[in-house]
Amino acid sequence: MAISGRQNPSSDARLFKLCPFWSSRNGLLSSNHSEANVQRSSKTVSSVARSLLPPRRRLRLDPSSYLYFPYEPGKQVRSAVLLKNTSKSHVAFKFQTTAPKSCYMRPPGGILAPGESLIATVFKFVEQPENNEKLSDQKLRVKFKIMSLKVKEGVDYVPELFDEQKDLVAVERILRVVFIDPERQSPALEKLKRQLAEADAAVEARKKPPAEAGPRVVAEGLVIDEWVKQKAENELFISGFFFNVFFMIYILNCFLMFIEREKGEVSSPATSSSCRFGVNAICSSS
Repeated sequence: MAISGRQNPSSDARLFKLCPFWSSRNGLLSSNHSEANVQRSSKTVSSVARSLLPPRRRLRLDPSSYLYFPYEPGKQVRSAVLLKNTSKSHVAFKFQTTAPKSCYMRPPGGILAPGESLIATVFKFVEQPENNEKLSDQKLRVKFKIMSLKVKEGVDYVPELFDEQKDLVAVERILRVVFIDPERQSPALEKLKRQLAEADAAVEARKKPPAEAGPRVVAEGLVIDEWVKQKAENELFISGFFFNVFFMIYILNCFLMFIEREKGEVSSPATSSSCRFGVNAICSSS
């Protein structure tokens, strides 16, 4: 007894011969589906691998993990950290702290060119220890985070850059506070003093106006403009030239009058008028 639901394989083969594109289409769909699954799985694996790998640093910090502050309760103290751009592109950096009321940074952010470095100064007010409060508790409360962002050359720094490109912001380091005894010499204290001196010198250098090719100051309250000086010299030369010409004309007239008197000849009205004309011309020109 034959089963009605069973298909004949010879009929299927005959159908495929009549419609060969049907089998190739099914194979193409299955291959595309398998390739999509492979790509999706590879993307998932790569994203997981990126999350497990440590982020690539754009900045090199010195010190790299701590901020050293002199322990002087009730006073504002300073620390310093060197930032150097080790990447091949311009990098914007920004400071953040867990204690914004008692700490601030100078500068709080900026942009470094490839290979450029600067020393940032961190200011902190050291609070008086409360009852039964340990020094280690104050260390753990305050932390500093340094973030970086790759930017294009010529971009001006604004803090909103980090809000507009949150996905591209990288956390470089989280620095912890370490207090050191200012009365006791140590390598950390000597290094801190050296960095603070370099930071102060850089700030003073930025305050000085850049050298310009315009007016130069030769004394206090005296400014010489080269263009005005050249103009005055030209005017003095021209006036001296005309003075010499008129002076020579006056001498020549006087010499002619002296010769006429020596000969005993009376000058004619035309001659006298010409002499007077020469003298009058000299007087009017002067």
